[in-house]
Amino acid sequence: MSTTASPLSQPLRLPNGQILPNRIAKASMEESLADDDFLPGEKMIRLYKRWGQGGAGLLLTGNAMVDPYALTGPGNVIVRDNGSLDRFKRWAEAGKSGGSKFWMQINHPGRQVFSYISETPVAPSAVKVHIPGRMFAKVFGTPRALSEDEIRKIIERFIQAALIAEKAGFDGVEVHAAHGYLLNQFLSPLTNLREDQWGGSLENRARILIEIVNGIQARTKKEFSVGVKLNSADFQGGGFREEDAIQVVQMLNKTNIDLLEISGGNYESPAMQGGESNGTRKREAYFLEFAKKARSTAKMPLMSTGGFRSKNVMEDAVAGGALDVIGIAAPFAFEPDSAFQLLSGKTNSVDVKIPNLSNPAFNSLSKMSAIRLQLRRIGQGQEPKLPKSLIGNLILDQIRSRRNAKRYKKFLKILEFQNAFKKPADTKD
Repeated sequence: MSTTASPLSQPLRLPNGQILPNRIAKASMEESLADDDFLPGEKMIRLYKRWGQGGAGLLLTGNAMVDPYALTGPGNVIVRDNGSLDRFKRWAEAGKSGGSKFWMQINHPGRQVFSYISETPVAPSAVKVHIPGRMFAKVFGTPRALSEDEIRKIIERFIQAALIAEKAGFDGVEVHAAHGYLLNQFLSPLTNLREDQWGGSLENRARILIEIVNGIQARTKKEFSVGVKLNSADFQGGGFREEDAIQVVQMLNKTNIDLLEISGGNYESPAMQGGESNGTRKREAYFLEFAKKARSTAKMPLMSTGGFRSKNVMEDAVAGGALDVIGIAAPFAFEPDSAFQLLSGKTNSVDVKIPNLSNPAFNSLSKMSAIRLQLRRIGQGQEPKLPKSLIGNLILDQIRSRRNAKRYKKFLKILEFQNAFKKPADTKD
């Protein structure tokens, strides 16, 4: 199929009028490339300039953290504007350098924080992450339940992060409400045991997400896009189900968001890695079936990320109307020009051959570590290269993370010292 005939090469006008140049998105991958001050630096800028020249219609950042006291990983960017807006401007310029639209994914991890980062993370309720196996017993700390005042502050932090992204020149934000992070924890009846207005019914459990989206839209310009990443399901008995996801889509219809990205799973059941232990078959585009179900309900454009590898499968999904945007993640770590390769007809597939490990949790963590290695190499100006040993690379990645955690704790002490001398009206980070 020629480039002009391919549905992937067609532009997409979003509800707010923003136009994506084509239907391929570089989906979010956690970079772990923040500088010592937890702001975007040269490695991050070099990585996104490479991706910015790679032909994707939309680029999504990895987890950009809205709260300095809550990180998914100790190498992530913390979104704040304390005289550092120029760093975010350079990041935005790099991502947009080749004509792609560039959105910041904003996130709060909730309970999904490694214990060496925080032994007592916050969550909707005091429900600890449980991964089978003795060696995982102390990997995650036991969370404490958030107070209502803290929930309100977190909502405001998401809004402030979006405002900073807009000021810096990003084209939009994606609110991360999937993969077991805080907003997904509120949605799931397994992790949200609250009996106040933030728990109980699905409407209450979705309240924080809806208030964040409405708050961002109310305080940013119309041209600034707002998207949401939502689980199709958590793939856990008694958890967030497909029926729940459809109801949340109905709620999001009323907000008129610009894009809904569909994914699934969490640390306990890593469906986003395409494993078989979560009830999904080992197949390409493993969230596509739910997207087809959601299509009849969703008024906003739909994107799905998870397992897309073949051009013909991507084209069929768009041409058939199931999806408007195809999200691709891991292939961009190994071939930064994946979108250009597909759109130009130079390749018909973007397969990534990372060997599978038998333990689902190890498999998920080792793949994420292998991907982070590639992002680090690109950020250093090198070419991607698969590690000789996945386990060895995972161990090195964990050592690096613990070093970053020490750096992070030192950063927090400095932050607390600075906050102690701030005036009451000047307490925003």
